[in-house]
Amino acid sequence: MLRPLSWGGALALLALPWVAMRFTDEVAWTGRDFALFGAMLLVACLAFEAALRVARVPAHLLASLLAIGTAFLLVWANLAVGIVDEPEHPANLLFAAVLLVGVIGAAISRLQARGMALTLSAMAALQVVSGAIAVWIASQTPALFVLAFTGLCTAAWLAAAVLYRKAAVAQ
Repeated sequence: MLRPLSWGGALALLALPWVAMRFTDEVAWTGRDFALFGAMLLVACLAFEAALRVARVPAHLLASLLAIGTAFLLVWANLAVGIVDEPEHPANLLFAAVLLVGVIGAAISRLQARGMALTLSAMAALQVVSGAIAVWIASQTPALFVLAFTGLCTAAWLAAAVLYRKAAVAQ
C-alpha cells in the first residue's frame, strides 16, 4: 500500500512544475532541473524502499520518513537557493557534510534502529555546528534565516533520533 503511494507521489511531484509551466512564466524549469529533481525523488523513494524492508515497528518507519523528508528539504533548499547566500557559496558544503554523516551512519548501522538513533543524533549536532559556522561567515543571508532553517532541521533530526530509539526499545 505504501509503495504505490510513494512512487506515485514522486511522479506527481515531478509533474507539478511541468503543469505549472503551462500556466505561468514564473516557473521555468530546464531539462537539467527536471533531471536533478527526478534524481532527488528517486533517491528518496529508494531510501523509503530500504526503510520499508528494515522497519519492524511503526516508529522505525516514521523515523525513516522524517529523516528522508528532512534530507530532501536540505538538499532542495541548498540546490535551489542556497542556505547561505547563493548555492555556490562554500559554506553550503557544511550542510552537505550533515548528509554525508547520515549516509555513512546508515551504511555502518545497516539501517538498524539503534545505530540510526546515534546517526541522527550526530547529524543534529553537526547541523548546529554547520549553522553556527554559516552564520559567522555568511555575507548576504540574514542570520535569522540560517538559524531558523538550522533549528528546523535540527529538531527534525532529533525527533527522528527519538523515534529510532523508541523503535530500538520496541524491537
